[in-house]
Amino acid sequence: MRIFVAGSTGMVGRNICENKFAQNHQILSPNKSQLDLTDRTKLRIWLFNNQPDLIINAAGLVGGIHANIANPSKFLIRNLDIGVNLVSEAAHAGIKNFINLGSSCMYPRDAPNPLNENSLLTGRLEPTNEGYALAKIAIQRLCTYYSEQDQSFKYITLMPCNLYGKYDHFEPSRSHLIASIIVKLHNAKINNQKSVLIWGDGTVKREFMYVEDLANAIWSVLPKLNELPKLINVGPGYDRDIFSYYKEAAKVVGYEGEFKFDLSRPVGMRQKLLDVKTIHELGWSPLFQLKKGLQLTYDYYLGLLKKSPSF
Repeated sequence: MRIFVAGSTGMVGRNICENKFAQNHQILSPNKSQLDLTDRTKLRIWLFNNQPDLIINAAGLVGGIHANIANPSKFLIRNLDIGVNLVSEAAHAGIKNFINLGSSCMYPRDAPNPLNENSLLTGRLEPTNEGYALAKIAIQRLCTYYSEQDQSFKYITLMPCNLYGKYDHFEPSRSHLIASIIVKLHNAKINNQKSVLIWGDGTVKREFMYVEDLANAIWSVLPKLNELPKLINVGPGYDRDIFSYYKEAAKVVGYEGEFKFDLSRPVGMRQKLLDVKTIHELGWSPLFQLKKGLQLTYDYYLGLLKKSPSF
């Protein structure tokens, strides 16, 4: 197949393109300078000229709790522009197959855990990432509308849990939790800090998955596209409290100091555990345990530091 991976320069997109199963297809992976996804006219022309058989939407503006709180309008507008353009122009071009990537933050903050796919749109969202979540929900609904209007359109959305791994952002203004923890612990180690600060009391729970597992999930469901439901959760199916992630990462980094808690800081939803029964029944399961994933991520970060010590 000719597969257009939108967002091919991001963490998820790069892992999709580098996956061993990608070698079985012709991958189209223009970068931002080659194709601006917020420009509907240019996107329409590009799709007409390249005629992909499938689009994988891994594009969008992402960031941790810092960035989402600081600029929710930016996260809403940018992600809405990109997603609506991609889905609507794909349909306009007659592209029948589309895999859209959502996020677990699309689920209501008070929905019972584990979060089932049927929980979408049943309650209020978590305020700390509401802008991002609203954009992602709108794009998922648009995919469903096209699929319901024309049964030949197979537009599905995969809803991954929190991700980490190779090609993640490690800058404080953009990093997600695991990347942020690794940077914080590494700096504490080399600067001989006696303690590291954790936002909240450390009891909030999160489900994390090494990003290569998501790439594997995407390629594993591809041959079954015609049989898939319109919305599928992807994750290991278990979570840990935040403090556990700090302690496990400290072992990998080699930090032996103490931890302190800042109870004045926002922590987001108390739990975001996905119900992953459907994806597991389809034959996929994660390959990377937390310890292995953390080690690979830290090794990647050390590689970045070696290339640019001031990073």
